[in-house]
Amino acid sequence: MEPEPHSSEAVPTAAALFAWGANSYGQLGLGHKEDVLSAQQLSDFCKSGCIKRITGGGGHSAVVTDEGSLFVCGLNKDGQLGLGHTEEVLYFTPCKSLLGCAIQQVACGWDFTIILTENGQVLSCGSNSFGQLGVPHGPRRCVIPQAIELLREKVVSIAAGLRHALAATASGTVFQWGTGLASSGRRLCPGQTLPLFLTAKEPSTVTGLENSQAVCVLAGSDHSASLTDAGELYVWGSNKHGQLASQAAFLLLPQRIEARCFQNEKIAAVWSGWTHLVAQTVTGKVFTWGRADYGQLGRTVETREGWESEKQDPSLPGSGPQKGTPSCLPCLTGATEV
Repeated sequence: MEPEPHSSEAVPTAAALFAWGANSYGQLGLGHKEDVLSAQQLSDFCKSGCIKRITGGGGHSAVVTDEGSLFVCGLNKDGQLGLGHTEEVLYFTPCKSLLGCAIQQVACGWDFTIILTENGQVLSCGSNSFGQLGVPHGPRRCVIPQAIELLREKVVSIAAGLRHALAATASGTVFQWGTGLASSGRRLCPGQTLPLFLTAKEPSTVTGLENSQAVCVLAGSDHSASLTDAGELYVWGSNKHGQLASQAAFLLLPQRIEARCFQNEKIAAVWSGWTHLVAQTVTGKVFTWGRADYGQLGRTVETREGWESEKQDPSLPGSGPQKGTPSCLPCLTGATEV
């Protein structure tokens, strides 16, 4: 006979979705546009326990469910919600044009959205002012998700920055498109030729990663990153806040962050904020580096990384950003999600 449950045993509570923070465009999905200072529960637009991914852009948000449905809300002036119009949406609303198409991942850029289906196809919608939709001869904006035809191989990971995007294919190749990093590259690397992937308005192979196989790509405001199957992390783009763990102000090509920065352990997972990064090693250790003036690194730093460099000419030798050194946060060891 099975023992009777003790009255002191905790009763599992139903999963719920909460939102808070800036809400100027209704991106919290609460039905209004007032900023929210404390967590508020969202109405049941889907079963909370079935939410697989949550992500946000410059003023819009997206949720992917376990069943592969996509819900969106918030700023929509360029059609970044993919709903066929450009009106703001204050509640999480299903993207009807994708009904019946299972979604695996969504990446929200500043004013555009990149969508990955479960069969490995990539779609995009929103602003295309900088070629960030990957459709070089397309319109200035797209209000309905359209396939990026030039990505012919199955894609396994996508990322979106301020005005650029990335994709990693099943074979481990990394593509980038959108000209968002080009102006900074020209300014910070005078006299040097920019690689094609920094100026392309269609998916272009990221050179410098030929001897590695990517399993995941990430993007910040003006930087990119790629995690390989060997547990190595490559970064490129702007290093204004030390987010590339380099002395250079801008990296035109991918550069591997040395293993010693992670106590000689392989990287198992990486997350990117707008100007900082977080990595977790195979043993569960969590490292943070990059911009720190808002406490986004979860630790105290001696200098506000990148601030001193803003007063200097970054194109001069020795005047790049303060070196962002990945530091371990023992309290987060073993974290399951960041």
